[in-house]
Amino acid sequence: MSDNTYVSLPDRIVDESRSTLDELARLGAQEMLMKALENEVAEYVQRHACEVDENGKRTVVRNGKMPERSIVSGVGPLEIEQPRIHDRRPGRKFTSQILPPFLRRMPSVDSLIPVLYLKGISTGHFREALAAILGDNVAGLSATNIVRLKSEWEQEYQTWEGRSLEGKRYVYLWADGIYFNVRLGDDRPCLLVIMGTLEDGRKELVAIHDGERESKLSWLETLRDLKRRGLKYSPKLAVGDGALGFWTALAEEFPDTRWQRCWIHKKANVLNKLPKKTQPPAKKLLDEMHQAETRKDAYEAYKEFLQLYRAKYPKACDCLEKDKDVLFTFYDFPAEHWVHIRTTNPIESTFSTVRHRTRQTKGCGSRKATLTMVFKLCLEAQKAWRRINGHDIITLLIQGTNFIDGVKEEAA
Repeated sequence: MSDNTYVSLPDRIVDESRSTLDELARLGAQEMLMKALENEVAEYVQRHACEVDENGKRTVVRNGKMPERSIVSGVGPLEIEQPRIHDRRPGRKFTSQILPPFLRRMPSVDSLIPVLYLKGISTGHFREALAAILGDNVAGLSATNIVRLKSEWEQEYQTWEGRSLEGKRYVYLWADGIYFNVRLGDDRPCLLVIMGTLEDGRKELVAIHDGERESKLSWLETLRDLKRRGLKYSPKLAVGDGALGFWTALAEEFPDTRWQRCWIHKKANVLNKLPKKTQPPAKKLLDEMHQAETRKDAYEAYKEFLQLYRAKYPKACDCLEKDKDVLFTFYDFPAEHWVHIRTTNPIESTFSTVRHRTRQTKGCGSRKATLTMVFKLCLEAQKAWRRINGHDIITLLIQGTNFIDGVKEEAA
């Protein structure tokens, strides 16, 4: 037996093992889905077991199975025979909540498509790209179907953009302008993004507006659109970077909303005005400012910074001083919320991967494609956003309770 035989044998075993594991995962997912569908049907029939017609026959009964269909999933195609229900009650029809009619792809597969598109893969290469992820038997993902899906996403965005905001109340807002490159044009759109915290502490995507730049006019259009669609309550606090357009627009449309300048942006701006050898100790002082337990301690670190660097680095000190009034606003809000409201990190973390993809691929093909893909990626990311810490305290904020250094002010 040759040496090559001994070298190739482990590789072949690994490949066979991987193939076996993939098949086991696919069969396991298929079996779990079938059991879930069976349980759903059994519960529905049992729930209506007492309902009978004039002849004493049950009006809701099992009725065999539907024709087998293939569902594209992350572990490969799942061959499913869905149980059928015959519901003879007038105007009633059973619809599975687990596997709706006409579903041919799991939502996780659909979420792959905008990611791949934003990554720069053309519609003609989607089948090849998805086959590498999902297996060779990917169906229904031709270039024509991808184009149709993109059209549906555009309609979905338009519907979402025009949705009613009646009854919504956002306690906190994060705002930022995200710039993207477009391959098939010279323009560089700026998507104005707003996230918000609802009364129960859940974070929600509020707006994605296609703007030319972070100007007052663009932000005014965005904020006025929110009010036009029913947003009546002013947020308690808005968090953003140093872009003046947002703050001037906010003062005009929501004058009662307080401002918090993002500490991540501010630290970066200040440190950029210092030589590299000076940056580590300067950063330590900046960290002390926004991580101090009290406003008094933060101001002490602030004064120390100015004393140390004023003479040699006036530009860095001017950069810090100009936002003093809006850098320490968070001390007037619950300490449990500080980690969320000191920075625009909720937006930054969501868009960091998007920025990376567009930087590597020189952007999406068109302005509309960029907007649509970012919208789809944000909706996908929103599923993983967690509620803010201390969300039960939000009620106190809405009621007008004062907080001093993050602690509820006691009545005199």
